Amino acid sequence: MKHQNITPLTKMLVVLFFICSSCTAQTKNSKLLSEARKAITKANAVYFDLYAKNDGSILSLYTDDACLLAPNAPAICGREALAKDFKDTYAAGTVKNGKFTTTNIYGDGIDYVTEEGKWQVFDANDKLVDEGKYLKLWKHTKEGWKMIKDCFNSDHKAK
Repeated sequence: MKHQNITPLTKMLVVLFFICSSCTAQTKNSKLLSEARKAITKANAVYFDLYAKNDGSILSLYTDDACLLAPNAPAICGREALAKDFKDTYAAGTVKNGKFTTTNIYGDGIDYVTEEGKWQVFDANDKLVDEGKYLKLWKHTKEGWKMIKDCFNSDHKAK
């Protein structure tokens, strides 16, 4: 068997190749993640506008099989159950508006990303009713980024 010597220059070129390949993949994923973040920011901005109008098209922000994972309650899954929950919450009259603040987005931006953030909800007089944190799992669909899991809880003790 013939023994080949690998020169230091060859070693350096191999290392640089792998570094550059990794950088290209990270740049592509960073771009995809940035695009996902923009879509999520847009969806979050329209969410409470639709809620404040009691507009059923709020469901278009969710996948057909999405689940809302609210504290101290069973999971609310599917369009029909989500529609009922939104209507019931709106009819209760306590919450009339709100705000999401994304603190981080995790993932590769290809099929799924996880959004971490803070939320606030307000009454009809814009008085803060409650606030807390959330995790949302977003799925990239033919129609764009949609929530498939929406989990939240309050920063305040239960009354």
